[in-house]
Amino acid sequence: MTERKGWSERQKDALVTGIVMLVAFGDSWVKAPNGLLTGQSTAVVASVSLLVSALLWWRRRAPGVVAAAIMVGYVIAFTPAALAVAMYTVGEHYRRSMRTLVLFGVAGCLAGVLCLLAGAPGLDVRYSAFALALILGPLVVGYAVAIRRDLATEAQGRAEAVERERNLLVERAKVGERARIARELQDVVAHRVGNIMLTASALRIGQQAKDPALGDAAELIRGEGHQALEELREVLGVLTPGRKGDLDFSTAPQPDISQLGKLVDRAERYGQPVGLRIDGHPESVPAQVQRAVHRIVQEGLGNAAKHAPGAQVEVLVDCRPDGVEVQVTNGPPPANDDMGPAQSGGNGLIGIGERVQLLDGTFSAGPYDGGYRLDAFIPHRGPNTDTDTDDRPAG
Repeated sequence: MTERKGWSERQKDALVTGIVMLVAFGDSWVKAPNGLLTGQSTAVVASVSLLVSALLWWRRRAPGVVAAAIMVGYVIAFTPAALAVAMYTVGEHYRRSMRTLVLFGVAGCLAGVLCLLAGAPGLDVRYSAFALALILGPLVVGYAVAIRRDLATEAQGRAEAVERERNLLVERAKVGERARIARELQDVVAHRVGNIMLTASALRIGQQAKDPALGDAAELIRGEGHQALEELREVLGVLTPGRKGDLDFSTAPQPDISQLGKLVDRAERYGQPVGLRIDGHPESVPAQVQRAVHRIVQEGLGNAAKHAPGAQVEVLVDCRPDGVEVQVTNGPPPANDDMGPAQSGGNGLIGIGERVQLLDGTFSAGPYDGGYRLDAFIPHRGPNTDTDTDDRPAG
């Protein structure tokens, strides 16, 4: 639905000028001539009244000049409607200059007195008071309306300033909370994973000669721990991007399409057969898109290992001129698998969907031919492909 636009200032001026001209013309034919044109024909008075009222078209561009000219016309042909609108405009425009407002008020009263003196004899005090109220009243109303508008604008500005300050405080609180979380991860998780790696290394060295299989398993645990620390460093770098010291990992290598082979090798070491096919020219893909592709494949392989251990997985990365299409498809778990599908309470698919959406891409995941498929397309020129966004590890 199209929103209706309000009237422009020029349209409002045209409407007001037209109405005042109609009022002046009708007044000239209904009442007897007054002012300096007392005794003149109705046609002459009506013509002068229309000419004086037409000056209101320029009332916003030169309110003082127009008001002075209409005061003269008021003395000549008695045009109260035109003078009332002109005095209102003066009060609205010169609201910040009390001296100017007083000057125009005195001039308006003088014009009213001169009009009464030049008009037909016999005008009583009540008529004089009405004429002066018609001059000073619009001046005061215009001043009051303008002051109220200024106060509303200032109040809105203060409210916006308070809102900006509140948002700033919220952002500062978020930054502080992220820093606290980063410290907790650094102090607790990284320490525990480091201990696991040291234990696995000691186990590998002590058991490699006695039991090669146990030594290989220990090496696998150590490698997984090392990968977990690398991803933890990446998370800490996102949580505190500008912090120096232990939490500054901005120079750490970022995952890309070239590292998909390592993901496949690791999955196969766990007993998950994986077929990887990369088409096109991955070197031309922007770095942000490559990181997203790596995370999608990582999540797909992890999802297959949890829910269909031992099932065949096919990974397709098609680097097209307009973007990259990624498919990770796994079949059903082998019938002789006694472990059954693992249950996961993670939000990996939700995180992947958010990551792809930030890059202006599309993502879908669901059952496929008895198994499961992750399907994503990321254009090369999404809204965030030129700047880094949240590079959280999937899972």
